[in-house]
Amino acid sequence: MKHLTLLALALTLVVSLCVAKSPYESVLQHSRIRGRPHGPNVCAMQKIQGTDKKYFTNCKQWYHRKICGKPTVISYECCPGYEKATGEKGCPAALPLVNIYNTLGAVGATTTQMYSDRAQLREEIEGPGSFTFFAPSNEAWAALPTEILDALVSNVNIELLNALHYHMVNKRLTSEDLKHGASFPSMYQDFDVHIHHYPNGIVTVNCARLVKTDQHATNGIVHVVDRVITAITNDVSSLIDTDDDLETLRTAVAAAGLTTMLENEGHYTIFAPTNEAFEKIPADTLTRILGDPVALKDMLNYHILKNMHCSESIVTGTPLETLQGTTLEVGCEGDEMTLNGKAIIQSKDKLGTNGVVHYINELLIPDSAKTLLELAEGSTVTTATKMFVDAGLSTHLTGSEAVTMLAPQNDAFKGSLTMTGEMKKLMRNHIIKETVSSKGLYHGQELETLGGLKLRVFVYRNNLCIENACIAAHDKTGRFATMLTVDKVLVPPMGTVMDVLKADNRFSTLVDAIQKAGMTELLNKQGAYTVFAPTNDAFKAMPPGDLNRLMSNTQKLVNTLKYHMGEELLVSGGVTSHTRVKPMVGERLELGVRNQTMYVNRVPVVEADLMATNGVVHALNAIIKPLPPKVQNDQAAGSVVMTRTSAVRSGTQVVRNDDLFQKVMKSRSSKTMTRVQ
Repeated sequence: MKHLTLLALALTLVVSLCVAKSPYESVLQHSRIRGRPHGPNVCAMQKIQGTDKKYFTNCKQWYHRKICGKPTVISYECCPGYEKATGEKGCPAALPLVNIYNTLGAVGATTTQMYSDRAQLREEIEGPGSFTFFAPSNEAWAALPTEILDALVSNVNIELLNALHYHMVNKRLTSEDLKHGASFPSMYQDFDVHIHHYPNGIVTVNCARLVKTDQHATNGIVHVVDRVITAITNDVSSLIDTDDDLETLRTAVAAAGLTTMLENEGHYTIFAPTNEAFEKIPADTLTRILGDPVALKDMLNYHILKNMHCSESIVTGTPLETLQGTTLEVGCEGDEMTLNGKAIIQSKDKLGTNGVVHYINELLIPDSAKTLLELAEGSTVTTATKMFVDAGLSTHLTGSEAVTMLAPQNDAFKGSLTMTGEMKKLMRNHIIKETVSSKGLYHGQELETLGGLKLRVFVYRNNLCIENACIAAHDKTGRFATMLTVDKVLVPPMGTVMDVLKADNRFSTLVDAIQKAGMTELLNKQGAYTVFAPTNDAFKAMPPGDLNRLMSNTQKLVNTLKYHMGEELLVSGGVTSHTRVKPMVGERLELGVRNQTMYVNRVPVVEADLMATNGVVHALNAIIKPLPPKVQNDQAAGSVVMTRTSAVRSGTQVVRNDDLFQKVMKSRSSKTMTRVQ
């Protein structure tokens, strides 16, 4: 029965949300459903602890119990337009339909009601007509700066009356009529009020959130808002032009040719860096960007969102697209609005006719306006960056060359690092002579480095690798160059597989075996081999007799060596938990990875990725042997036991030389079965 109830609730929720007409109505419907167990017309509300801020609840907020990172408590209140009735559950009674003046009192906007009296607006909102009143809550009036409130109440017949008329529209507008981006002429000189209706159900007028909506009256409708709104006459470009704190931004906008765009119609959100924000940037960096029209335009567009977002529309971290093409993570932490997780917004909701401006005290520089050196700052490749600089490659990291830097992560470097000639040469081979992206790389591609070497690209099901180093993070594309983060220090191939083995004393026995088997030419010729190379220790671990027989039998030696070689190049980064390699002779080899160690037929690889021009070598301290056959499934195993047991019962003589049968016969359950017979 419980499951049927839950299913019915879920179906009701889905059907209700599907027929909802707007995001606000969807959220209201969800709140109604959550409040239904408490009676008719009850809505579940989420209140941020320690504040008076309440929200109708959506699914995500309901389960997370957080808004703007702060915990919430659930309360149950009458849905808009309803009230409690004595002795009855929930909110069965509709609010009495009265004029707007009396409705203000009924919904708790008593300060607005009082100021309507003082401004002699009462007669108008009690009389005939069809008005929409965006009524500031009592808390909204209390939050007004004292000097502004004093100016209003000291001139009630003009200033206060004008302010109240700006909160009114001369027609009835329900929440369904309040479409995103809509504007309506107010009753104060026809100055527009600006509506935004967000996908999360938040509705704002001039960035003030509607906290109680659709309170119907005989002569209109009341929406309670959380702040007193003021008339808007200037576009966002004018806001920037007239504020001395934005002088540097104003100069930059003009230099980038964006002034006209910010004067035109639109719904922009501008995160406006103050003069102080520009001053925090190193002088060289700022001079470079201001002198580069492309980088400057990219940087400024990175501060502008494609759509308008008042601070009240943000209740959780949300990636929002900028005019530059990438996203900013716009979020909130309590009352603070955040950008990319940082509370750098010092002033919010400066509204213009074509957008909103939020002041920030930190300049945002997108990757597309950065040099390679700047891309690497504050990332996981700081060690590599220092190595590039110490190797004398700074000009490639700060200039306008079209290159790609392969930057190993910090943990790829082991022990103390000394900048030797070999190390300088190695670092030059981490810079490719062209800009590439990981999405454009393909298997078998060759990339030329500053050092003149050709690096190979390997594409695997689980990874994308350049030689032994695999891509470990998303690309970073700067103004002229690209940075690819890789998981290892790249080791370019320096010879054939045979050259690699000969150059390493650990493989002297293996080299002798290869020469005896007549396979030297094979490992020197062009190809793409994966060699699982037994070290001298692997051969020493063999019983002397077995080793002598192996070395004296050429065909057996050839087969054994070819069982350790695959005809496809597989670096360790391409190995998953279930990878198979077909050797030149024999059944497939089973490869896997546990605790960052690669295994071949359960033999651990002691050193992986010794790169060669015609393959790769992985060192082993044991000879690889074929794995025993696997039992296919539990049913097959069960049938074996059943067959053996029936034979025991019938007295038939059966050969009992398999381990499984012996274990069954020695088990306690088997002995009990025999006694029962």
